[in-house]
Amino acid sequence: MNNPTWINDATRQRSLEHLAEHAVDVAVVGGGITGVGVALDAVSRGLSVVLIESGDLASGTSGYSSKLIHGGLRYLAKMDFPVAWESAVERRWLMGRIAPHLVHPLAFVIPDARTAPGWEGLAAGAGVVIYDVLRRISGLGSAVLPRPQLLSRQAVGALAPGLDEKKLRRGYLYWDGQVVDDARLVIGIARTAAGLGAHILRDVKAVELTAETVDAVDVRTGAPVHIRARAVVNATGVWAADFEPQLSVTPSRGTHLVVRAERLGNPHAAHTVAVPGHFGRYVFVLPQPDGVVYIGLTDEEDHTADGHHPLVPEHDVDFLLGIVNTTLAVPLTRDDVVGSFAGLRPLVRIAHAGDETADISRRHLVRDIQGQPITVVGGKLTTYRRMAQDAVDAVTSRLGIEAPCRTKTLPLVGAGSAGELGQVDAPARLVAKYGTEATTVQALGQADPRLAEPLFEGTDITGAELLFAIQAEGASDMEDLLERRTRLAFVTADAQQARGPAAEILALAASMTSISGTGK
Repeated sequence: MNNPTWINDATRQRSLEHLAEHAVDVAVVGGGITGVGVALDAVSRGLSVVLIESGDLASGTSGYSSKLIHGGLRYLAKMDFPVAWESAVERRWLMGRIAPHLVHPLAFVIPDARTAPGWEGLAAGAGVVIYDVLRRISGLGSAVLPRPQLLSRQAVGALAPGLDEKKLRRGYLYWDGQVVDDARLVIGIARTAAGLGAHILRDVKAVELTAETVDAVDVRTGAPVHIRARAVVNATGVWAADFEPQLSVTPSRGTHLVVRAERLGNPHAAHTVAVPGHFGRYVFVLPQPDGVVYIGLTDEEDHTADGHHPLVPEHDVDFLLGIVNTTLAVPLTRDDVVGSFAGLRPLVRIAHAGDETADISRRHLVRDIQGQPITVVGGKLTTYRRMAQDAVDAVTSRLGIEAPCRTKTLPLVGAGSAGELGQVDAPARLVAKYGTEATTVQALGQADPRLAEPLFEGTDITGAELLFAIQAEGASDMEDLLERRTRLAFVTADAQQARGPAAEILALAASMTSISGTGK
């Protein structure tokens, strides 16, 4: 199938061959949310673009977040209104136009505990009201995110059955955005960029950057890759300081636990648990569409962690269980934890800038020093588009061209209005994951009935979804399929059951490529 948005091994090879002979306007290093955002912004302005990533797309921090597209309620608690406003505006673009198929409303309950001082509940209620004002001013209507409500403790219990109603006075209900899968958002942005002509190259590791060149290595073959560009953008996240000596980056580990939703009464809403002694800091209990709940997150400096596979230490598990159990009728135990994951968020310090430290899990920084690559670091999932806009503004300024940003209203591949998505002739589960492309995935199962079957009993994920991941979404091995194209690896037992069927799909995809002579 000839689809220009598809990313696979064949498109990778063609891009490598093209870059061996041609220079580009912009070379982007880093295949997380920031890098793909920069690539899309640049190519949508008419610039020629290549993006390289040392591993798989979203294989670092961007694939292991809390999966929230939020308007910054916790930043209001810290009186950080500029960040809260930026988050609210970017949420509006994502939910309204860019990715309404991937970002869905999620109800949040803030429980008002009887043991907490009365002013805390009043402050939470006031914060929710202000938060809703930001939502309205940003232009996001109540048809997308409903207005907040004051809840009785019985209503709180109905939405979040795991909570101990006897410990509650009342609760506050508000709505925010939840991305069905953060890795899928990254891949959607990358594929949209590819559809506009960007070269997306995974498994190409940058070794040295200059203002106009990238020296790299093809991880698969060991062959050198030399890229010539008019501008180079360093969007490597926790690795940014490797290419920018004036930055000092400290990784902060954010851990999540995974439990079965049934253990918490199959909640209909997320809920927050205040961390004692840390005003404005919460642990989130986040129900997911696939029958599990994520509990997170921590915020611990970790100088030794592998950015692609940070380990979850025992004290993180103890901390999260300890906090969340203060609100539950039946406390969770370690036996209830069926999986865990962590991502590293960078804290950055600019060398020789005194004691000023920017927490770039909240703020982003664009470093544009003549004669060096442009570096963009920080921010968060919700504000990736604005980060990319600022970085590409620096690129166009350096190149001396006028090319306004187009990404506020540029829909991602698969996007559609509520009406359009409602008319897609495919199961609702696939539409929620693939948008208008759900019919393409479904067609793979119709062509081969074996691919229409769930991978194993207890999951709805089919072989067709894995085959589509290989053909269109750049997956090339077992880890890609189980870690990022699905989230089966988040539950150890599910991953074990999926390995056999996934191996068969990989073999099938290889045989199809061999027969056709193309992966696209």
